[in-house]
Amino acid sequence: MKLRHAVPLGMLVGALGIGLAVPGWQVPGRWNPWAPLDIRETPNWLTGYKLWRLQDDRELCAQVLRTSPLRYQPMADSTPAADCPVRNSVRVMASSATFSSSFLATCPLAAAYALFEVHGLQPAAQAAFGQPVARVEHLGSFACRNIANSRWRSQHASANALDIAGFRLRDGRRISVARDWRGDGDEARFLRAVHQAACSRFNITLGPDYNAAHRDHFHVDMGLMRLCR
Repeated sequence: MKLRHAVPLGMLVGALGIGLAVPGWQVPGRWNPWAPLDIRETPNWLTGYKLWRLQDDRELCAQVLRTSPLRYQPMADSTPAADCPVRNSVRVMASSATFSSSFLATCPLAAAYALFEVHGLQPAAQAAFGQPVARVEHLGSFACRNIANSRWRSQHASANALDIAGFRLRDGRRISVARDWRGDGDEARFLRAVHQAACSRFNITLGPDYNAAHRDHFHVDMGLMRLCR
């Protein structure tokens, strides 16, 4: 189990390193920590830092999400339930795949999902099945509640988490975390590849091997720590 801060020291050192650039030399955008994240570009060691910058910057958020395949609607800050405010969020309605329903997401979560879909989920589907994922089935994002058996608020309480339960391929085949995770066929190998891709893009990814509560879905979030289980 790996547990560490979501913005590693190396990222911050790299961000400061821009000030040491040779005069007259222009740093390419993907290697410039101050340049907006471009979802279309291959992620690198600055990607986490660029996602972190989106937390409280609506203008930067809009600029980044315009480079993604997401169809979304910006949402006003609100408190959908007592003691559970949602800030800097969007309602995600569709992407290169449709969703079982739209969902509320903080900007960092929406951007991380877009990176996951473009650079993880869809490539994994093409590699395993020679076709894309057409539909993503989820169990929701916002829920005003604590982490189970704790006094700490869940990332779901701020729409900073999403629970993904399954996928439907273009040919109609359905792949379920609950049914297919324990197998040894193409579906199980695909789900393991997707889980690893999620670990690379989200700060926390929890699947069926974590505990019984996650036996039927992948929990992904953009909380303050990193954990892949």
